Amino acid sequence: MKEFNITGICNPSRHYMVDISKKLNKIKVMVDKGQYFTINRARQYGKTTTLHLLEKLLEPEYLCIRISFEGIGGTMFASEESFFRNFLDFIKQRIENKKESLPDLWQSEHINNFAKLNMHLDTICKEQKIVLMIDETDKMSNNNIFLYFIGLLRNKYLERDTEGVSTFHSVMMAGVYDIKNVKMKLRNEGYYTEMEKGTILNSPWNIASDFKVDMSFDVNEINDMLKDYEKDYRTGMDTISISEEIHGFTSGYPSLVSRICKCIDEEPELTWNKQGVTEAVRMILSGTNLLFDDIIKNLVNNKNVSRILHTLLMNGSISGLSIHDPDVSMCVMYGYLKTDKFSKLEISNKIFAKVMLDYFFDVPKPHY
Repeated sequence: MKEFNITGICNPSRHYMVDISKKLNKIKVMVDKGQYFTINRARQYGKTTTLHLLEKLLEPEYLCIRISFEGIGGTMFASEESFFRNFLDFIKQRIENKKESLPDLWQSEHINNFAKLNMHLDTICKEQKIVLMIDETDKMSNNNIFLYFIGLLRNKYLERDTEGVSTFHSVMMAGVYDIKNVKMKLRNEGYYTEMEKGTILNSPWNIASDFKVDMSFDVNEINDMLKDYEKDYRTGMDTISISEEIHGFTSGYPSLVSRICKCIDEEPELTWNKQGVTEAVRMILSGTNLLFDDIIKNLVNNKNVSRILHTLLMNGSISGLSIHDPDVSMCVMYGYLKTDKFSKLEISNKIFAKVMLDYFFDVPKPHY
């Protein structure tokens, strides 16, 4: 029997999940056009699951190489030679079960600098459409070698219509931080120095297309998931009413939607009605999880983010609040702010607002 999943990749055969096929098809259009882009969304927003399902959709039309920098440590980036060796071995492992003749082509002991990698890509990508997917890119966006690598990809993208130049058909990178705005991350984590101006702080990914696919869940998408659940359990719930209630608390934030559903499903005292949703939210807010911990961490560590959110929660609005303000942009990137239908910035959802309010009321005064 399937279950609601709040950790790791969601699998349609094992988990109750929203059908994101329409979102995937929109992303495929970008791939078909040969675009390079980033999927930068807040934590636990379904980025890894999206890449996993997108890979299945794109094959066999494309050769997809999906890799992640999660948990690889720093040895891969100890030197250029180490990066090239590990990166190419990474790719070889990913495709060895897909194309019998290709894995060995990716492995070359002679590639020990960017010039040789550049020529190697010309050879490998010449006769096939290869899509490169890199997950958890912000884990390595403070690393010079990685930034030089994506700079190489940018240059090959710009020259790909030149005779003799071949490169990946499409490249997508997923992470919380947009790699186009790497300067923001470096500053926030203390890596920025004046000496680096004009080098790695110049965007290495300024050829990326805008990613406008809405990855949040709307009421109808949540309703379809609950109808799937109802076929198995026949609780008698009003699926559309429950979907509206869940959306009212979460604004469609994927992991929050799944967390509420999982709570109602697994807690015997809860039922599938509006009161059950409210009680599930109360139970979730009374506990701890990595998503809430991350909110508190960012409120503690970033005084400007804390100031903006505190003022907005206390006053309901901030005069002159602009998405172009770097600190406001960071709040949006973290998933704490969103724009309403009138393009006005507001707290993303009621659950996040409650977590923030509890934090601000627990401290003697705003810490900024």
